[in-house]
Amino acid sequence: MTSVAQPQLSASNLTIGQVTVADPLVAPLLRELGDEYSTRYGKDAHAELARYPDEEFTAAYGGVLLLLLERGEPVAGGAFRRYDTNTAELKRIWTHSAHRRRGLARRVVEELEHEASTRGYHRIYLTTGPRQPEARALYLTTGYTPLFDTRADPETIGKLPFEKHLPARLAP
Repeated sequence: MTSVAQPQLSASNLTIGQVTVADPLVAPLLRELGDEYSTRYGKDAHAELARYPDEEFTAAYGGVLLLLLERGEPVAGGAFRRYDTNTAELKRIWTHSAHRRRGLARRVVEELEHEASTRGYHRIYLTTGPRQPEARALYLTTGYTPLFDTRADPETIGKLPFEKHLPARLAP
């Protein structure tokens, strides 16, 4: 792992680390995420996860990839990439199937929002799929504004876009 952002996040042995896509700890995230998307949407989604160059998830390109680790094992993660000069786009939000319903995805989103704000972004943008009601609920309950009609059948919309404006950071 390249660096650890914070040494200890809670008493339950959770740490968060900034990593590159090539880090071996990222492989379970991408594999399980691709498998789950393929199951939900009926086609191989692994190529979709490789659509963006790995560099877009590094600080040099305005992005980041975070892993939430428990006792050194990845249990959740997510990333953002530069969408435009003021906006970060969330990608690859994931919680390992054995660790769901613990609030870990919410924690990852909070950490990504904090990191985006620290890097000068003022807005977060994301899309999720119509067959991901858990993701839709996560974004609605964490203050994201849907950019679609929430009363419509998600299958008729396609990708479900959301945005969130980040609070202005106060100077130290």
